[in-house]
Amino acid sequence: MRIALLEDDTFQAEALTVWLEAADHQVSVRHDCAGFRAALQEADYDLLILDWILPDGSGLEVLDWLRGERGDTTPVLFITQRDRESDVVTALEHGADDYMAKPVKPLEMLARVTALARRASTPGAQVLEFGPYRIDTASRTLYRDGDRIDLTHKEFDLALYLFRNLGRLISRGRLLEAVWGTRAELNTRTVDTHVSRLRNKLGISPAQGWRLGAVYQHGYRLERLEPQAVEDEA
Repeated sequence: MRIALLEDDTFQAEALTVWLEAADHQVSVRHDCAGFRAALQEADYDLLILDWILPDGSGLEVLDWLRGERGDTTPVLFITQRDRESDVVTALEHGADDYMAKPVKPLEMLARVTALARRASTPGAQVLEFGPYRIDTASRTLYRDGDRIDLTHKEFDLALYLFRNLGRLISRGRLLEAVWGTRAELNTRTVDTHVSRLRNKLGISPAQGWRLGAVYQHGYRLERLEPQAVEDEA
């Protein structure tokens, strides 16, 4: 797998490169944001590993450039000294796929890299339709009545998972695992916040024939209401 690494600490960059190359990955290292952006414009990569604090900017700025201006969906793994929960949440909300705090454990890192590669190569990109909602999994876009809805990376993942499990009760823990990965440092408030935002952005309400509701001490269920149920809740 071709991996682009953005890391300004030469010792850390060398260590990561040794571990990754020992696992038969090809690694291209850049030590600043400008060089990393240039590298991405010259070649394609299967995985991007970003540090946060860099001499000419931040990994978060690079991530925003990737997901926004370039529309690039290449998997991104953050490896950084910043280990606060708020930092993890921020990176994931901006479109990172995984997050590790330094010091890195080699075997865990390689396992995460393998998991990201497996997730990215999963076949079955398709267009899904649920009433007024249309989800294009290849372009990672969601439409309501033909109008594109602006979603963050994780909001899209959450919407896709909920629609694919339409009518099912899903625990907060399961949503955390499916959308954010198994991360003990994130709490269920992250799920509640994203569900609330998603409900508003998608215009989900009983009046529109849809409900995304919390089931006390269990989780969330996205469901399409029958006409009589819409009348009862109106």
